[in-house]
Amino acid sequence: MKTIAALSAAFALSGVASAGPVDEFRLGILQHNICVNDCDNANKEDGPNLNAELVFASPDFLDILYAPRPFIVASANLSGDTSFGGFGLLWNWDFAEGWSLEPGLGYVIHDGELEPPFPQGDPRNIPFNETTVYLGSEDLFRTSLALNRDFGERWGIQLQYEHLSHGQILGDGRNQGMDTIGARVFWRFDD
Repeated sequence: MKTIAALSAAFALSGVASAGPVDEFRLGILQHNICVNDCDNANKEDGPNLNAELVFASPDFLDILYAPRPFIVASANLSGDTSFGGFGLLWNWDFAEGWSLEPGLGYVIHDGELEPPFPQGDPRNIPFNETTVYLGSEDLFRTSLALNRDFGERWGIQLQYEHLSHGQILGDGRNQGMDTIGARVFWRFDD
């Protein structure tokens, strides 16, 4: 039920991000909660995330920020762990024929755990602590970096890394953060 709520939130927020016509649709599988820097969470939460994203044309008023494109995203963990939905901005920098880098910055709402169920130091938390990532806030920042490869004018593939965290800005609870990496296929609606 929490997964449905998080995914519904992403698409409800689409009105915020839908500044222009849809440029792209993306769909892929990302590995949930990989170890990048702090590997204390590596054995907590697992499984693949089914990830879908709509990317919109950059509206003129964003030209001052180098014309990022608004997006909405939904990511459902297929093992029943943390899922999320949200919106943000993506920049795209071509560096070779058919290749580009795409950094992104966004905001998401998730359905994961915020804090242990019992007071700190309570031994009943031990089984939860061993399997659960505590994100400390329902609101999280989403930073991402993708490597895109075009195959023709309409479609391509993408290797994407994303990091979710409240950065001690959006919440005052535990901030274990979460990283995912995976591949997505994208389809362009216009040239």
